[in-house]
Amino acid sequence: MTKSKKQDDLEQQIAELTLDLQRTRADFENYRKRMEQEKEMARGSGRASAVMKLLPVVDNIERAIAHLPKDLEENAWANSVVNLTKGLDKSLSDMGVERIDAKIGSAFNPDLHDAVQFDEEAEGEHEVIADELQPGYKVDGIVMRPSMVKVTRQ
Repeated sequence: MTKSKKQDDLEQQIAELTLDLQRTRADFENYRKRMEQEKEMARGSGRASAVMKLLPVVDNIERAIAHLPKDLEENAWANSVVNLTKGLDKSLSDMGVERIDAKIGSAFNPDLHDAVQFDEEAEGEHEVIADELQPGYKVDGIVMRPSMVKVTRQ
């Protein structure tokens, strides 16, 4: 039983159309994945932008709390402002924001810390943080703002 020329042509056409359909499906799947990645990147970028706008507000609140007069330490209103930072920290944490560790005495890391002052007279082998001048933050593990620190040697 031999196939006719017309049958061979139809089978070849079906094979070509099947390959075209498979390519189209693969292209569409790649497009869908690319769009998901771009949407996720846009979300991350928007979140990072919002966080960068909030950080000066956080800094100002923390500076105000650091200079709270002794006679207001028991004041209910002042305490509510202090507690405000806890809620703000929780909200930032929920957005994937974490504060960079810059404890006094911890190792200086140029990837996380920006040395704006250096104690030239200190002697030692290891560079460590002498003081944190401004906190730094990471969003989803990416440094958005390095900690500004004073560095010394130990």
